[in-house]
Amino acid sequence: MRNEGETAKHPNLVTQDSSTETIRSPSQVLVVGKSPINRVVVSKIVERSGLKPISESPDMAAKTLRTLVPGVIVLDGGADNNDCDILMSGIETLRRASGKSFPPVILLSTKTGTPESLGLSNVIDVVVAKPITPERLQPVIDRLISR
Repeated sequence: MRNEGETAKHPNLVTQDSSTETIRSPSQVLVVGKSPINRVVVSKIVERSGLKPISESPDMAAKTLRTLVPGVIVLDGGADNNDCDILMSGIETLRRASGKSFPPVILLSTKTGTPESLGLSNVIDVVVAKPITPERLQPVIDRLISR
């Protein structure tokens, strides 16, 4: 009685194992970073796209990803692009389970380049250079949500 991505009682819930249900929420964007100020700035940009931001520290985001699959994940890499490394294996697991590059991942970086040229994890889809501005970040979020 179950369609892909749904249970009989709760549309849009997927059971990963017998004790955990994961909510797929394409209108939500998980904003992760150690800096609360940067998370607020990114969250405001997300809201301008008509989406709902969920702002978390890297430790809390790891727990959130066990129960929520957002439409996009925005990671603030910090000074050395490593602030959110704790999440990489969890994101990779979600993407493998989806069978495609979902959810898409944006890294906010102090360096410019592509994920490959910066030697980043294969789960990073797009690098957006800091400083964070609506003109740089909002079009990237909109493009990733629409794909």
